[in-house]
Amino acid sequence: MTISVGDHLPEAVLSRLGDEGPETVSLADKTKGRKVVIFAVPAAFSSTCQTAHMPSFIRTKDQFAAKGVDEIICVAVNDLFVVKEWDQATGAGAAGITLLADADGSFTKSIGMEFDAPALGFFGRSKRYAMLVEDGVVTLFQPEQTRGCETSSGEALLAAM
Repeated sequence: MTISVGDHLPEAVLSRLGDEGPETVSLADKTKGRKVVIFAVPAAFSSTCQTAHMPSFIRTKDQFAAKGVDEIICVAVNDLFVVKEWDQATGAGAAGITLLADADGSFTKSIGMEFDAPALGFFGRSKRYAMLVEDGVVTLFQPEQTRGCETSSGEALLAAM
């Protein structure tokens, strides 16, 4: 079943490559008592993710902050090394976006957003979406309906808030 507005996020442990090596990150800790934007991409370095989706959140970060958003988190079903390299390549971390790896896709599966595209070599990847989460509860959810990022972009999520 796909997550929807009013649902609590399931417990999830994601990862990132920190200064001291691999780190685990509890999504519950990231969202408890906070207003957080979470968006997901099918693959780091893929064309739409690289040239449109991530840049839309970098462009709008300050506008989200003005609306009380404490953090913007990007989730990718990639390993933490790929996510770290993508972070550096896009400048997302330097711009204030948190990138987290859902390496085994368990969080993505738990919210019903997984998909396969064998022709692209994508198995167990995440559909593109953006959501606003307040104290662990989804208050706005915008799953992408196209191959682009029209409804899941930073600008589209801001307009819906």
